[in-house]
Amino acid sequence: MRRILATSALPNANGAIHLGHLLEHIQTDIWVRYQRLQGNECLYVCADDTHGTGTMLKAEELGISAEQLIGQVRIDHIEDFKDFLVQHDNYHSTHSPENEHYSALIYERLKNAGYIFTKEVEQLYDPEKQLFLADRYVKGTCPQCGIDDQYGDNCEACGATYDATELGEPRSLLSGATPTLQSSTHHFFDLAQFKDFLEGWISTETVQSEVANKLREWLDAGLKAWDISRDAPYFGFLIPGTDKYFYVWMDAPIGYMASFSNYCDENDLNFEEFWASDSDTEVHHFIGKDIVNFHALFWPAVLNASGFRLPTRIHSHGFITVEGRKMSKSRGTFINARTYLAHLEPEYLRYYYATKLSPNNDDIDINWEDFVQRVNSDLVGKIVNIASRCAGFINQSTESTLAPSIHDTRLLQVFVDAQETIGQLYETSDTNRVVREVASLADRANQYIANHAPWELAKTTGQEKQIQAICSLGINMYRILVIYLKPILPRLAKQSEKFLACDELGWADIGTPLVNHRINVFEPLFKRIDRRAVDAMVDESREDHVETGENPMITIDDFEQIDLRVARIVSAESVDGADKLLRLTLDVGDHHRTVFSGIKLAYAPKDLVGRLTVVVANLESREMRFGTSEGMVLAAANGDSEIFLISVDTGAEPGTRIT
Repeated sequence: MRRILATSALPNANGAIHLGHLLEHIQTDIWVRYQRLQGNECLYVCADDTHGTGTMLKAEELGISAEQLIGQVRIDHIEDFKDFLVQHDNYHSTHSPENEHYSALIYERLKNAGYIFTKEVEQLYDPEKQLFLADRYVKGTCPQCGIDDQYGDNCEACGATYDATELGEPRSLLSGATPTLQSSTHHFFDLAQFKDFLEGWISTETVQSEVANKLREWLDAGLKAWDISRDAPYFGFLIPGTDKYFYVWMDAPIGYMASFSNYCDENDLNFEEFWASDSDTEVHHFIGKDIVNFHALFWPAVLNASGFRLPTRIHSHGFITVEGRKMSKSRGTFINARTYLAHLEPEYLRYYYATKLSPNNDDIDINWEDFVQRVNSDLVGKIVNIASRCAGFINQSTESTLAPSIHDTRLLQVFVDAQETIGQLYETSDTNRVVREVASLADRANQYIANHAPWELAKTTGQEKQIQAICSLGINMYRILVIYLKPILPRLAKQSEKFLACDELGWADIGTPLVNHRINVFEPLFKRIDRRAVDAMVDESREDHVETGENPMITIDDFEQIDLRVARIVSAESVDGADKLLRLTLDVGDHHRTVFSGIKLAYAPKDLVGRLTVVVANLESREMRFGTSEGMVLAAANGDSEIFLISVDTGAEPGTRIT
């Protein structure tokens, strides 16, 4: 028997659980349930990620204490996960005595081992809010390409990364004030010392191959010391012996240990058996690929340096999109757990996510038409249909008793023999292929039933034994499929156990069919999705969304100062070092000019040559890292790749003013 501890990334305590959170927790729950079905001891813990400036500001906005905020949010999160049948053994909080204890313990061990140092840091400071600004609370002009309205850590236009202090014309998103530069002493973890250790660790199949490749890129580029401290005011734990607070990403992963410690205290388990450096148990982290650097670089280095065991494996998944786009409140695709549950069954989503998840970290798209089709046609139409087709004959003609023997032992053995393949797919979180394997078996079962057509036999007297034999095999094939799907659909499995009048089904039951066994009267096990329920959910999630920003309204007189001209694109080419920019040469009638435009993901350069578009001709030129941009072409955008360049009738002349 394996002894396993599994975790999911910690949801932030600032908001409700949504479809994005549910993907990861459902993925983890499926894996954990499979391990338990195999007879392994598998514990699943998580917690709310509570610390940081965001929590402090949210509580201030609501007029309550941070402790009140995180207390209520945790209750809501627990209920949301429970109602999606996610079975945490413990759901704790990073703002807990256990987390404070282990954060301080690990820090002291790092410090005593010589891995902590201090240095002066210049940071952007909001003079109105009187706090230092995290990267996500400041915007300004990218120091590389010159595009405005970029966050304090990376540019969405050219992909450059930088320090917030490098932004041009920075502004605080909290107050709109211009930040000042202030110095402060910060505490750093010397991550660079662990380069060789990390290179060895990621070479041992602890992460997916594509993740290992990305980690090697970061290692080759050189590791920087990691700032683990933040200045007051800050909601979190004080670093022992200082007036600084632990940066949230320092104590957040320690929350895994803290939640497990809390569970151990309440269930008489030994914490050290799982977390000691020489432990022979397993620890598995399930995360999104956006936080892989924290979990696969910082976290193992911290654990190694502080004398704790390393993760056995880090399972990362991709981002979620809905209908091919980022989740959006205005489109109704940013859907909270509670909104979903008001309209749809939780196992619909569990099944659909299972059809999408694989061992790699490719992004996952929710398409509502596909969602309805997979549940109605595959799950209900193929799998549950086997039980409904056969149960009626058993209930009516043989007093609900299954046949004393198996009608086609070779066919049933095909179902039994699939357990090794399906088990290995579960082990690697390849539930996409699990579902496909089960659907393929369901096709064989339905074909068998169709070939023997018990409904035709029922038209002739004296066929009761033959009908019983055929339908009993159908019920046994369905039973095996239910076991295979039990980690994904625990409620369906429980209802099926009641229908089959059997004990709780486990993996060991696959090879032992039910014979001469009395079942209960069949009742519908799963309803088809009504598409109107999906539409109602989307409508309820949609918000009228207007971006106001910090800029004042302009008058018609201001607008009339904009000089819009017809321009012909003479040439278009990619810009080295920029992911989204194209360099356009425009004919505006009496001269040519160069404009840089972030439309590369939507248009191939060769397709733009000769096209007529609109340029803001009197926009002041801007010096960029790649050259001077002499204007702006007009386009409408909905994301990075759905961009529509404004076109002009082919009869227009370049340079013509548009009024």
